[in-house]
Amino acid sequence: MRFLARTHPRLSAAALLGLAVGLLTPADSVISKILIGWNAGVWTYLALMLWLTARAKAPDVKQIAVIEDENAGLVLFVVCIAALASLATITLELAGSKDLDTHHKLMHYGFTALTVIGSWLLIGVIFSVHYARLFYTWDGKEPALRFAEGLTTPNYWDFLYFSFTIGVAVQTADVGVATREIRKIVLAQSLIGFVFNTAILGFSINIAAGLFG
Repeated sequence: MRFLARTHPRLSAAALLGLAVGLLTPADSVISKILIGWNAGVWTYLALMLWLTARAKAPDVKQIAVIEDENAGLVLFVVCIAALASLATITLELAGSKDLDTHHKLMHYGFTALTVIGSWLLIGVIFSVHYARLFYTWDGKEPALRFAEGLTTPNYWDFLYFSFTIGVAVQTADVGVATREIRKIVLAQSLIGFVFNTAILGFSINIAAGLFG
């Protein structure tokens, strides 16, 4: 835990908060407690990263990315598995809301939307931090990512743009990928993005059927 707190301070703080909220929340079911804790942790982390992104200048990005992305493979794996697991948990939550009245159904559906959006944003942010680290620690002659304007010191907004373009459209748009390692990461994010986009469509149909069916 000390290692995580030192190398991933924001992620560690958000995870601990989410765990505490999940354990202490007087929810009706274990699934609800898990989802409430997950949302508390995810949205806290997103808020912390938004604050960091808004304040960080290009020269700070390398230092921050190395700190936030140390032991990246394990962190990416755990976060992605947890985010995908949240989708499965939402399915169970929706299955238990079929017999509820309209008011409680709307609450469940709103909570479902909050969870899906939070998990989707989390994936995009986690990958953007990883891309920043790969870019600034790459020691090749050419930049690992080639931005359209020829940027040599991109900031977090540039990496967020690259990451969320993949998450939304499953493509890299106007940013060139110059290394095999980043291509592997882009492929992994594209596959995860496809799963999320399919799940969002499925949940939307399910919610519409529950409200108007």
